[in-house]
This record gives sequence, structure tokens and C-alpha cells, in this order.
Amino acid sequence: MDKTVIRRPVFEPHILEGICKTIGHTNDGLTGPEIGQTLRNCDMIDVDPSNTKWKRLYNAFAQWQNKNQCSNHVLKFIQVAMQPVRYIGKEAVFQDRRIELNKRLSFVGFELTETGKYRNINKSTTISEAEERANRFRHKLETRNVHRFIFDYCKAELLVENYFHSVFEAAKSIADRVRDITGLQNDGNALVETAFSTTAPLIKINELQNDTDRSEHIGLCNLIKGIFGLIRNPTAHEPKIKFIITEDEALDVMGTISYIHKRLDKIII
Repeated sequence: MDKTVIRRPVFEPHILEGICKTIGHTNDGLTGPEIGQTLRNCDMIDVDPSNTKWKRLYNAFAQWQNKNQCSNHVLKFIQVAMQPVRYIGKEAVFQDRRIELNKRLSFVGFELTETGKYRNINKSTTISEAEERANRFRHKLETRNVHRFIFDYCKAELLVENYFHSVFEAAKSIADRVRDITGLQNDGNALVETAFSTTAPLIKINELQNDTDRSEHIGLCNLIKGIFGLIRNPTAHEPKIKFIITEDEALDVMGTISYIHKRLDKIII
């Protein structure tokens, strides 16, 4: 190596293993030919080409680190493999892979940005710090521009990607906000029906001057009651193991809750 180049510390085995398992994931990682080509491009020896993908990478990285006593070419490999131009039409793959890599890189004080470049960060010392910096679920919510109240209510749950409790807390945020707006103390359907009464509404999203206005007003009321019935009530009474919520389902629910909050932003005082 050029003596003028800053020599980056060797990655500890558990960090190196995590990086290799992310890059060489059986289903979502680089292909075998991609691994071979990228190793050649980074001047690294493919010492174990017949092994499983992540072990093949691990052995190549470990061999280079042991010989050179630094991690420079491991970092180079990651950067070459994560060049954004490689992921045109596959943004979700890029973001998922980048976020998982950043969880590991955070322990050595690096973060891979969306431009494919590194930046220095304070090293993570705990799992929660690493998760907070590189949370896939939170990133997807931010990409969808969900309402800020989602993050206010779901911070702890989002950090551990707990979809079950995330949607539950987000649903609770609607009831709390309706109470804040109206001063009412009740809950559930009674709260929503009182707040959105068509005869003496405490919340108005329009002037209620015609059938179209009333239909829109009642529609938002029913949408809120639907969220309570679909998410808030079942998650409050069913154990997590019996109430399975996938990431895609959680994102869809969060989008609906975000829409409700955005409509409440526009109420007529």
C-alpha cells in the first residue's frame, strides 16, 4: 500500500462476519460472479471461490487484512459494491443493503451515504445506537413523508423495528390528538362520533354546507373508527404472537394514520 494513505484499523472478526453476511446474503446479496469481479477490481485475492458467498468474502477479506494489517481494501470493496449506479431500478435493494451495512460500519465509526461515499460518525457502542442510526423501517416511513406525529409516538418501537407496537402506538396518536383538539376525555368510537358529529361537530374538515361536505366529514370519521377497529383494539387485546403484522402491512397502516393526521392539520377552527 502507498505509505501516504491513511491505514484504517483492522475489522474485528464479528464485525467482518456481519458485513460479509450482509453483502453475501443467500437471497439478497451479491451474486457469485459479482463477488469475484469486485474482488478483482479491488486487487484482493479470491482465496476460497468454491465456498458459500459470505464465507468466500470473509476469507478474502481476512486474508487481505492479515497480510496488510488494515481494512482499507475491505472498505473499498464495500464502496465499489454499493455504487448507486449499480442499483438503477433497484433502489429498495440498495437502501436495504446500505442500512444493514451501516449497522455494522457504525461500530467502526463509518457510515455509507446514499451517494456511495463514506462519512465519519461517532462509533456505536450498543446495538440500539446502531439500530437507531440505520433503521430500515424508519427510512421507509421518511421516504413516504409520513406525519411527524408518527415518529413522536413510535420512537422506541421504530428503533427495534417492532411493527406490532409501532402501529399500536401510531393508532393511539389519533385518539390523543382528537382529545387535544376537542378537550373531550372519552375514547374509541364514542370519542370520534362526538368529535365528528354532523349536528354539533367539535372538529370540522370543511363547512358542512352540502351532501359532498357531509360525506367527506363522515368518511374521515369512519376511517378513524376503522383504524381503531382494525388495529388499535385487536393489538390492545391480542398477544403479539397471535397478531402478526408484516413490514409492508405496517407501512400501509402508517400511511393511513399519517393521512388522518394531515387532514386534522387542515381542520376549520
